Amino acid sequence: MSKKISIFSQGCAANFGDGEQIARLLESRGYQTTFGNLDADAFCLNVCTVKGESTALQLLHKIKEAHPTALILLTGCIPQEFAKQLITEPENISLLNLDILRKEPELLDQWLNGKRILGNLKERSSRFFSKGISQETPHIGILNISDGCLDACSFCSTKLVKGNHRSVPPEKILEEATRYLSQGCKELWLTGQDTSCYGFDIGTNLAQLAGQILSENSGDYKIRLGMGNPRHLEHYLDEMLSVYEDERVYKFIHLPVQSGSDLVLKKMGRRHDVQTFRTLAQAFTNKFPYFTLSTDIIVGFPGETEKDFEDTCSLIEELRPTICNITRFVPRAGTLAAKFSEKVSGKEQHHRSAALSALFQKIALQNNQKRVGQISRVLTEKKGHRNGTYIARDEAYRPVALQGNYAPGKWLDVEIDSAETFALRGKEITNKL
Repeated sequence: MSKKISIFSQGCAANFGDGEQIARLLESRGYQTTFGNLDADAFCLNVCTVKGESTALQLLHKIKEAHPTALILLTGCIPQEFAKQLITEPENISLLNLDILRKEPELLDQWLNGKRILGNLKERSSRFFSKGISQETPHIGILNISDGCLDACSFCSTKLVKGNHRSVPPEKILEEATRYLSQGCKELWLTGQDTSCYGFDIGTNLAQLAGQILSENSGDYKIRLGMGNPRHLEHYLDEMLSVYEDERVYKFIHLPVQSGSDLVLKKMGRRHDVQTFRTLAQAFTNKFPYFTLSTDIIVGFPGETEKDFEDTCSLIEELRPTICNITRFVPRAGTLAAKFSEKVSGKEQHHRSAALSALFQKIALQNNQKRVGQISRVLTEKKGHRNGTYIARDEAYRPVALQGNYAPGKWLDVEIDSAETFALRGKEITNKL
């Protein structure tokens, strides 16, 4: 019987797509794969360290506790300094970059036969590699449209790990999108470290790419656009708003602002100001009556004053996002911010994080409560965390919890009967007039 390898992925959609591709490579060599399962012979940890190394280390320790001698392969977003620390780990831990695995898949055989592999984690390729159809949610096709970053934020290690931004030629993406849809996919994810600067290096943009996919592929499916930085999107905002008018595009956008203070944004090296973010966010939420605005905030950045934090809270109150990923600042080795001398104490970071979380959760609940009594067409996705529930996504990509058991990739009409902070709850409408 072939060995079973369990894959654990962290971080952004692009990284989860990499996890799917690792599964394809393993299966092509005759191995069984599973996702997030502790019952396995070996483990591939496709980690994210962009916001700190703690989650990657926690996952590694979890696997080591459950299987002290099992073979472990670490890949994903791993900066060189962190890789050097991991090399001191026991001999059963190997490190490899996905680009190397694509070129030399036989390394997987060597690893699973007990050889320790320590590949060059910085090696990258500009070639296009399809991410594949998700095993956990087989109705989703993941398309990595770009790799790397066009910016150099002082707190972030993405550019250190992924390098300069490189766009995949649109014809390659269109070919894969058409193939996924022909295989029955109901949802396409366009992913990358920063999708909003897609095409800047090859004379196109994200709106044109999405428009091409929509015009060349009829049918009943949805496109979800991945995270993009505000400063790039403003260059083709009107084009993007037109693309969102298509009902096949989720009314959802992920625009990380990171702070409501222009002074802090300047220290972060964000290269957009608060007004730019405000203009973009309002352009979408004013045009579309039902829309999901997602953003990110870092609290406790070096030099952040109480006034800076209050400005962030005011911005969240004003724009009322439905999703807000709040993290406390963590210095990343090799980044400029790690050298900043002005520190916000851990106690104050926790205080600000708790205060902003409380404010946001109140807003998120109010946003969702407006949907109670509404009818939505949803696409089923996966089992919920609560026993007997199933998660679907509505037109604004908000999760809708349904009672019962469903298959992924099915369209349903539901009535929203209650709301929670992070989800809606609904019932399937079975006898429509």
